[in-house]
Amino acid sequence: MNIKTRFLFFVALCGPFAGCALNDNIALKVTPLLKTTTSWDGKPIAYPKGQGEVTALIVEIAPKAETGWHEHPIPVFGYIMEGALELRLATGAVKILHQGDVLPESVGVLHNGRNIGEEPVKILVFYMGEIGAKLSIAHPEFSPPPLPDSKN
Repeated sequence: MNIKTRFLFFVALCGPFAGCALNDNIALKVTPLLKTTTSWDGKPIAYPKGQGEVTALIVEIAPKAETGWHEHPIPVFGYIMEGALELRLATGAVKILHQGDVLPESVGVLHNGRNIGEEPVKILVFYMGEIGAKLSIAHPEFSPPPLPDSKN
């Protein structure tokens, strides 16, 4: 794990305590990235009731590639390390993310991520579940309705 990844992991895990001892240490600079009670689509964030388990991954998406339609059964938070990503919900709602953006993912909602740039997208992702919980559930059977401006 490189130093940037370790630092981001530290900030993500220690962020809730940033108002305490970290702000009292003049040798540290704390930059808040996110404080929210909802996912990006407005739904409340709710944690599982069992034994908690945090999984941190770096997800890379090749240029013009997609994640495929899927949903997350647990809260997920992402930090865009590189690239530009389009997130599309099954409802048609779209969010565009760029390097440095932070995302509280939608839970239990079908969505697809698509790299809209010419370089790989790299996302540092934290899954906040319980021991043994699935991180995501693929839905290859889902076919979204055509976009209004599509000429299909």
